[in-house]
Amino acid sequence: MNEAVSADMRVIIKQRLKEIETEEGVRILFAIESGSRAWGFHSEDSDYDVRFVYARPREWHYRIGKKRDVIERPIDDELDISGWELGKALDLALGSKAVIAEWLQSPIRYCEMPEAVSQLTQFAKQALNRKSVTWHYISLQKRQASRVYAPDGSLRVKRWFYILRPALALRWMRLNDASVPQMNMAELRAGCDLDASLSDEIDALLRMKMAAHEKATMTNVDPRLEALVKGELEQAMAWVKTAAKEASTELRQRASDLHLSLSESACD
Repeated sequence: MNEAVSADMRVIIKQRLKEIETEEGVRILFAIESGSRAWGFHSEDSDYDVRFVYARPREWHYRIGKKRDVIERPIDDELDISGWELGKALDLALGSKAVIAEWLQSPIRYCEMPEAVSQLTQFAKQALNRKSVTWHYISLQKRQASRVYAPDGSLRVKRWFYILRPALALRWMRLNDASVPQMNMAELRAGCDLDASLSDEIDALLRMKMAAHEKATMTNVDPRLEALVKGELEQAMAWVKTAAKEASTELRQRASDLHLSLSESACD
């Protein structure tokens, strides 16, 4: 199995993050790998999707006018690096966007302030509700399904896994009645109660994906996997139509307090 992040690449990424802190005058609270390398099904030529959450000093917040709350660097063939200001991350968590919870679970971490990560993880678990997160994964699965076919009618292997992962997330939430599914594919599958033959088929496709290049295609997928993807989407769609959205009392004030305390502790 090819290594997710080489030692040399880890050094390069950490250096880039330090440069961003200096150039932007920010403090990175945590930086992780997102995408296929963290999910557990990268190819040899998969790029690196580095994501981070950062805090800015008090003075920045007092400035008049619209302020950009995202830091991005030009994407090259190997490295895609970007981050969110802490307030944006908290606001998205309040809206039950599952991305921040995934970042906090990433098994590949480049740097972190442990106390900040602990508090953000606790807040995300409180803020995210199953109905909104279910809609997130439904939308993600549908969006990737629209991109899965290559011009010649074959299936893009990479895109197919981008369909399978949200389907498994929907299954995990349904079986566990919880709102924060595991990010890594192996950990996610462990909570999905898959039968042995289906699990073996996923293993075979994983081996093919990780040995192939990013643009690899295949002619078909086992009908049982197609049925799994379709079935979980249908069950999720039926469930969200009747599920009540959970109330989020006092969470916005808690987010504001957390924004202030973490920004001050990181930047003072």
